[in-house]
Amino acid sequence: MANDTVKNIRMRPIQTYVLRAGRMTEAQKRAYETHSAQWCVPFQKSTLNVRDLFGNTAPTVIEIGFGMGQATSRIAQENPDKNYIGIEVHRAGVGRLLGDIERLSLTNLRIIEYDALETIKTMFPDNSVSAFHIFFPDPWQKKRHHKRRLVQRPITDLLAKKLISGGYLYMVTDWEAYGHAAYSELTATPTLKNRYEGFAPTQPWRPETRFEEKGKEANHEIFELMFEKKTLED
Repeated sequence: MANDTVKNIRMRPIQTYVLRAGRMTEAQKRAYETHSAQWCVPFQKSTLNVRDLFGNTAPTVIEIGFGMGQATSRIAQENPDKNYIGIEVHRAGVGRLLGDIERLSLTNLRIIEYDALETIKTMFPDNSVSAFHIFFPDPWQKKRHHKRRLVQRPITDLLAKKLISGGYLYMVTDWEAYGHAAYSELTATPTLKNRYEGFAPTQPWRPETRFEEKGKEANHEIFELMFEKKTLED
């Protein structure tokens, strides 16, 4: 049933993001023009060889929609034993993160500037990703836009299919309705299980993002979800 659900994504033209016009700073433009050829991975309609890309067999963590990338670069810097791939469509954020990669000499971080679902479905083999990070995705607040939300089935089935056994999906949001809806969708995904009872505690290694700061300033509660792929023993 889950495999049939994943296949249905091909028939689902709805995008989980919208390209907003945004100005790049001169520093972001300069970083993009100077470093994108080295640190950005072009989208391809074939499997990406992560081992050749990084030159090692370390675990691969994918962040979907890294925004301006401050948390992304810090996590990569503090975990040199893991490989990180950030997927983002907004060029200002890509430029910002490229600047961090160069400034901090982060050899374990790459960027794919393309639609995340198409990238994950096409470029990553099943059972190959150690973790997905989804920090403060667009909540699509209006009911008619709920179908655009990233963390819902059949997308969660696709992500689970790509995870290794025991790999995890970590989502954080400051929108209560989205948090509860995502909790239900992840719970209903057959190959995933909740690592905790209910919502997850804040992971001490996750830096606070600007979206999180804004949410707290607006007195929003933070909702965290940590689901992992079931093992043969489950």
